[in-house]
Amino acid sequence: MSDVATIRAKRPPDVKEVHILWLTAGLGCDGDSVSITAATLPSIEDVVMGAIPGLPKVHLHNAVLAYEVGDDFMKFFHQADEDKLGPFVLVVEGSIPNEKVKQQGYWAAMGTDATTGQPITTCAWIDRLAPKAVAVVAIGTCATYGGIHAMAGNPTGCMGLADYLGWNFKSKAGIPIVNVPGCPVQPDNFMETVLYLLHQVAGLAPMIPLDKELRPTWLFSARTVHEGCDRAGYYEQSQFAKEYGRPECLVKMGCWGPVVDCNVTKRGWMDGIGGCPNVGGICIACTMPGFPDKFMPFMDKPPGANLSSTGVAAYGHLIHWLRNITRSSMNKEPKWRHNRPELTTGYRPTTYSPSNERSRS
Repeated sequence: MSDVATIRAKRPPDVKEVHILWLTAGLGCDGDSVSITAATLPSIEDVVMGAIPGLPKVHLHNAVLAYEVGDDFMKFFHQADEDKLGPFVLVVEGSIPNEKVKQQGYWAAMGTDATTGQPITTCAWIDRLAPKAVAVVAIGTCATYGGIHAMAGNPTGCMGLADYLGWNFKSKAGIPIVNVPGCPVQPDNFMETVLYLLHQVAGLAPMIPLDKELRPTWLFSARTVHEGCDRAGYYEQSQFAKEYGRPECLVKMGCWGPVVDCNVTKRGWMDGIGGCPNVGGICIACTMPGFPDKFMPFMDKPPGANLSSTGVAAYGHLIHWLRNITRSSMNKEPKWRHNRPELTTGYRPTTYSPSNERSRS
C-alpha cells in the first residue's frame, strides 16, 4: 500500500474540518506563537480562512491568538479529550517539564479539572491528547529538544516532546512526531510544515519526510547556515570580520553557521528578508538538538574555528589575489569599443560576386 493510501486508510472518513489544538503551556515565552503571525508562505490567515484549495476547514485554538477566553477557550481541549471534537492536530510549544522530580506542586498547567478543581498539568494534557491526535507537532526549540529551559543545572528536568512521548511515538494516523525547531521558529518553516500535514491528513500527500531528529528534511537537512549565507564567499578567501558591522564572514566572531542545519540564511525571516547572519548577527545554533549547552559560551569562536580559519588562510589569500586579477580584467571594456573613425572589432566584410555564390552552391 502506498503512503498516500495508508494515510487515507488511517484518517477519519470524509475529513471536512480539522482543529489545531495548540498548547502554549510548556516552559516557553510564546515567541513561536508570535513568530508565526509573520508567516506568508502560507500565512496563518490563508490557512484558517480557507484560501488554500483542497484543505479541509481549519479551526485554530491558540491561547495567544484566540478571541475566546476561559471556559469558552478550554472547551475545545476538553472535547478533544472526550473524543467529541473530531480530527485534530496537536501543536506543543515550550519545553516539557518532568513532573516526577518533585514532591508537591506542579511546573506547568493549563485549565482546571472540573471534578477535582485542581490544575491540569501540561504533561497531563499531552498524555490525554497526543494519542488521539492525527498529527503531533513540536514548535520551536524548547518543544523539540528542550531548549534554554533544559540547560544543565535546571530544576525542572524539562525535555523536548519526543523525549517525553518517546522518539518512536506515532499519532493515530501513523505519523511520527514532527519537530520544527528554532528560537523562535522561522515562521514560514512552521506554516509550510502545517500545510503539508493538513494535506496529508486529507489524504492528498504522502508521509512527511523527516530526518533522524524528526525535522522536515527539505527544510533542515538540505544545507547548513554557512552554505546559504551571503557571507560564505568571504570565508574561502580567508576574510573574517573582527568587529560587528563588517560584511565579512562571522566565524571568528562566534558564528556556528558552518555546522548548523538551518535554512534561514537562504529563506530569510519575513518575506525572504532577514535571517541572523544576513543582518549581521552570528548563528548560535538554535535549531540543533544540542542547543544551548553544546554551543556555549555564545559570542566565542567555535572550537573548530581556529583550525578551519587557519587552514583556509593557506589558500584563501591566494584565491582572493587571483580573483582580483580576473576581476580587474573583467572590469575593463574591450579595446574595440571607441568613437574613432576606424573599425577595430575584427569584422572582415566580404564582397559579393557570382563566382562566390557558385562556389558556395
